[in-house]
Amino acid sequence: MSDTTLPAGAPAGLRESTLCAAFQATVALRGDAVALRTRGDATRITWRDYGERVRRYAGGLAGLGVRGGDTLAILLVNRPEFNVIDTAAVHLGAVPFSIYLTSTIEQIRYLLADSGARVAVTERAFLPRLREAAAGTAVRSIIVVDGDAERDGDGDGDGERDAALTLAQLEAAAPADFDFEATWRAVSPDALLTIIYTSGTTGDPKGVELTHGNMIFELRALYAVEDLRAGDHFISYLPHAHIADRVGGHYLPIIVGATVTTCPDPRQIFEYVAEVRPTLFASVPRAWEKLKAGLEAKFAAEPPGKRAAIEGAISAGLARVRAEQAGQPVPAELAAGVARAEELVFAPLRAALGFDRARGFTCGAAPLPREVFEFFHAMNIRIAEVWGMSELSCVATAMPPGRIKIGTVGKAVTGVEIRLAPDGEVLVRGPLVMRGYRNKPDQTRETIDADGWLATGDVGELDAEGFLRIIDRKKELIINASGKNMSPVNIEARIKTSSLLIGQACVIGDARPYNVALIVLDPDGIAAFCRARGLALARAQLTEHELVRAEIDRAIAAANEHLSRVEQIKQYALLPDEWLPGGDELTPTMKLRRKPIAAKYATQIEALYARA
Repeated sequence: MSDTTLPAGAPAGLRESTLCAAFQATVALRGDAVALRTRGDATRITWRDYGERVRRYAGGLAGLGVRGGDTLAILLVNRPEFNVIDTAAVHLGAVPFSIYLTSTIEQIRYLLADSGARVAVTERAFLPRLREAAAGTAVRSIIVVDGDAERDGDGDGDGERDAALTLAQLEAAAPADFDFEATWRAVSPDALLTIIYTSGTTGDPKGVELTHGNMIFELRALYAVEDLRAGDHFISYLPHAHIADRVGGHYLPIIVGATVTTCPDPRQIFEYVAEVRPTLFASVPRAWEKLKAGLEAKFAAEPPGKRAAIEGAISAGLARVRAEQAGQPVPAELAAGVARAEELVFAPLRAALGFDRARGFTCGAAPLPREVFEFFHAMNIRIAEVWGMSELSCVATAMPPGRIKIGTVGKAVTGVEIRLAPDGEVLVRGPLVMRGYRNKPDQTRETIDADGWLATGDVGELDAEGFLRIIDRKKELIINASGKNMSPVNIEARIKTSSLLIGQACVIGDARPYNVALIVLDPDGIAAFCRARGLALARAQLTEHELVRAEIDRAIAAANEHLSRVEQIKQYALLPDEWLPGGDELTPTMKLRRKPIAAKYATQIEALYARA
């Protein structure tokens, strides 16, 4: 979508060609409105104040030698300082990028070296780790956003390496002759905006280079399918290093003039939802799965009369959803029953959750079982699944306005082409395709062909209406000993949905006679389970406890009921380990590292097949 085809009421920022120009347009229009805040309004920053801080920090960064095209490393929790300093760097034409908080020193060092960053931004909690990682890289200045720090980080007294500056000291570094206006106006649509380091399941991460033009196109495409308004309220809680937060918690609010509440601990997201009452809410599948399980447990604990009323309301809602999805008319009697349920059950429930103002809900990053979609749609929390990737500036498909087709990820957004390769791989072409992988021209050429088609690595199907269904990652499909193709991701999603106790599941079955699974307990789920039963055991003991084993047995059996015979799990191992983001088993974005898992747990896997 070009700026000439935008509707008359579109935000002024969408008519600009760079993020810095869009930011300035929003500041001019929304000056007194709150742009950034923290829980309880401990911090409130208006758009006018946001603009002034960006000007001052941009001057300070220029004083540290940051110029157009230079990279800036950021290691911060979700806090307003991230948004401000990232935007300040963008106004210089610089390229800020974020680092996952779970990254090891070695991983941080790789990103610093690959990016060539000379300046890094962090907070006191991460300063020692960042300093150690910066040794031997180009980093010469470190900015600490939450207080004072020693100026000479390497201990040799020369004051030259790892200089840790406060924000006040950063501002003081601005040259007297710095021309802020001319600097940001010189930034072009072709200039790099950010680098998203993909957390690959094997090998070093790849730096996805996205331009201002890429992102402006993406934001216009989102505006065409989402009901976005000035004064919207968003929550930034996903990692800044993930494209979903950079778009939804940073760039999109800049475009529409929304208020962003920053949530530093994603485990508290639904506490924040209850306070913020967001107008639009996006989340990953696991959050929706856990919310569903929590609501079902709450409903089950209600007195019999109230529980029956809730179950009846949900049953009516499900009947309506299934009729709508099948393209069938909703009978008048059912519609009337759903209307009563909305008034007496669903509207109060959404208000209690904090969703009473929400006009839209999205889910992405991994598949969500149909029953979870139907459960929330039944109570008018209409989740729309989207699909994309960092290489596509975030979202490439979305549901058209007023139409959600459960089981698909929607249609290509305006201006984007999608087709399938002969083997089913999804290919995408359009202005949202990345510039390339940083320092990896060979891999860029392997991914984007001469005609501009990007090979996504996802296998999909397109229906007659143009709706896309994602089957799985091309390299992750299981082909069993009988030649049957299966999606481990969909099987794993079904397993995790079957019990709040299951945090992670890894299905194995490639070239095997049947499927087995490695199961890891969910920390929150097992804690609640133990409290309810008065259990006080170590994690290793819990995996052998009869009550826990019985619940996992029940969950696997329940999952198998929804799977075809060849997809079903025949054996499983309940592991005492905890799989953490960025560890041996999971990427920072919670994707399974399948090859390292297979190697690490080879003994347990072979034992499962030996049981047959």
